[in-house]
Amino acid sequence: MTLFLSLIGRDLAREWRSGNWWLPVSFFLLVATLYPFAVGPDATLLRRTGGGILWVAALLAALLPVERLFAPDRDAGVLDQLALRGVADEMVAAAKLIAHSIGFGIPLLLATVPGAVLLDMDGATWGRLSLGLAIGTPALAGLGVMIAAITLGQRGSSALGGLLLLPLAIPVLIFGAGMLDPLGNSATLFLAAASLLLVAMTPFAAGAALRGAREA
Repeated sequence: MTLFLSLIGRDLAREWRSGNWWLPVSFFLLVATLYPFAVGPDATLLRRTGGGILWVAALLAALLPVERLFAPDRDAGVLDQLALRGVADEMVAAAKLIAHSIGFGIPLLLATVPGAVLLDMDGATWGRLSLGLAIGTPALAGLGVMIAAITLGQRGSSALGGLLLLPLAIPVLIFGAGMLDPLGNSATLFLAAASLLLVAMTPFAAGAALRGAREA
């Protein structure tokens, strides 16, 4: 357990020192800033479509950290050292998932406040959007960790990661956007189920991918 917590703390500290936490947030807010310029200052239109746009922005922002989730550890030999010490790849992937969920999800949730203001969203819609992202961002983080492990060492891994992640994230996007409807209670349940499934399978899928990459 001590090693597991150390891996999480190391990843969180490294991401904080490198400033990588702010890249997805900057992208998220940039989309929220540019969207009114594209559709015009119609407050009704912004209010009606703003939540969906922020969900798409969150999905695309999830692509940005994928390339650097495992590559720095592979280049520094950290993954090999952990394997030599007998640390299971599933444990490494689980620690990476938790650290990435915190480093990606929490800043993104905070960014919904200025994002909602920019898109003239009311408090109720912002609340549903925030709840949906709180449930959905662990799923997006899990997909990011799985795709990063699968594409580790592949040429053009960034583009390949996008091609793999976006189709798999469609259910999360559909149910998350469905939560914006005041009557979308069933979407909340489906989103929670999809998020739980992705989070549960991520350590095993990513761990198997890491072993495959090391043995290739």
